[in-house]
Amino acid sequence: MLVFRGTPDQATTSTVLTIGNFDGLHRGHRALLDRLTAHARSVALPAAVLTFEPHPREFFAPEQAPARLTSLREKLNLLENCGIAQVYVCRFNARLATLSVENFIEDILVRGLSVRHLIIGDDFHFGKGRRGDFAMLQQAGQEHRFGVEAMHAIDWEGERVSSSAVRDALEAGDLEHAARLLGRPYSISGRIEHGEKVGRQLGFPTANVQLKRKRLPLEGIFAVTLSGVAEQPLPGAASLGVRPTLGAGLKPVLEVHLLDFESSIYGAHVTVNFLHKLRDEAKFDGLVALKAQIAKDVAATRTYFLNMKNG
Repeated sequence: MLVFRGTPDQATTSTVLTIGNFDGLHRGHRALLDRLTAHARSVALPAAVLTFEPHPREFFAPEQAPARLTSLREKLNLLENCGIAQVYVCRFNARLATLSVENFIEDILVRGLSVRHLIIGDDFHFGKGRRGDFAMLQQAGQEHRFGVEAMHAIDWEGERVSSSAVRDALEAGDLEHAARLLGRPYSISGRIEHGEKVGRQLGFPTANVQLKRKRLPLEGIFAVTLSGVAEQPLPGAASLGVRPTLGAGLKPVLEVHLLDFESSIYGAHVTVNFLHKLRDEAKFDGLVALKAQIAKDVAATRTYFLNMKNG
């Protein structure tokens, strides 16, 4: 998959395109991308995605913007797994925010990406003041000879699938529900880095996964698997949060205690798959009480995986 920063001034090949943020790559996104790649194959053109960085809501109201479900790197990996050939990452800044509907169509869609066919979500808006909509794109398609179709929202087990619904499930601690909406367990990826070794001092060494997020969509103690260091995902207990027992105002960290695994994995790029929430974060009266609770969490994690194995 080819990744481009911005769009070219003049396209060298036509594209079958979709536009969106695709945060989380849930079932609805994947249904749209399946349609995109199928159409691209039928006309022998690359399936392309135009996305924005940062998310427009982060640009306009950073304090009110929702927590991201996926980092840019995670999103790109998921798009590649969906069969996308080209991704154009446009920097969302003041210039793009004030770009007129007409210039968006002429400069980006027609000249920059030479769109042959465009598939969008039915709630997609674009251009200054979000004035552009499906009807305007249809009119532009007739003028510039590209097809336009809208993809309606996907219902899964009677619920509309959306990034907001996934966030709500994660915030409520219902990871099983989030996994149903996503079509896979929710995950966070990052590199294993050195931490403060508190877990090792307590008898429960942890892999510290680098976090590059301003806000987290979930917090607490979880049963997880860790992928990226062995042939099969490794089971473990994870803590994601600010570790209130160790002090106030600490930055969030993701720590994973792997069950029955002792090899050094510093520097590895891993994916933590969140399967089940055990409890919320809590502040304990010192490290002795914290150690006792971690022992209970690890025991609960073993029970969870044993029950999974036994069906």
